Amino acid sequence: MRPIAIIDDDIAVRDALTLLFETRSWPAIAFESAESFLSEAGPADFSCMVLDVRMTGMSGLELFNKIKTAEYLPPVIFLTGHGDVAMAVAAVKEGATDFLEKPCDNRVLVSKIQAYLEQDETLRGEWEARQSLSDQLDALTPREREVLRELLAGKLNKQIADALAISIKTVEVHRARIYTKLHVRSAVELAALLKDVPLTAISGREPSAH
Repeated sequence: MRPIAIIDDDIAVRDALTLLFETRSWPAIAFESAESFLSEAGPADFSCMVLDVRMTGMSGLELFNKIKTAEYLPPVIFLTGHGDVAMAVAAVKEGATDFLEKPCDNRVLVSKIQAYLEQDETLRGEWEARQSLSDQLDALTPREREVLRELLAGKLNKQIADALAISIKTVEVHRARIYTKLHVRSAVELAALLKDVPLTAISGREPSAH
């Protein structure tokens, strides 16, 4: 598993959380500031982030605002003092996962972290699958993209050949290449794979003649 990020300017908190997570065999990397985190790592490097609201320099909320639009954001738990609860609640509304007031009960924190590590495993798997599919679609030639759009419209090879003014044999060649690049074996598998993909992701540049 990827490590848990601990971002807190209080060394006692960093050490205590690192030790707590180590007792659960959870790797952790501690950062003394938001700035050090940004200079050394990114959100996708971690399975979960434990983030203090108030810190010297950039606050936890400012850091969250910088990373919340990252390509992949793991679960983020804010640690907050009593006076910062409203800010933490606002952060949750903006996409943070949870918040806990300091001093937090270790049993509660461990329970939440366990749940969020499992959540990250699921969400990261889905994200990686989307990334893989995106890479596979990027590997299609412009003409293959055109044939793919026709296939998804339910057209037969002859209909595709007529629509694109190419031979049936050429359609068959492009169809076979599409199946190979997208790792499917049939039109049914192809439709299932791309059922949630917007047409704009399939559309590409205007094809060159080939």
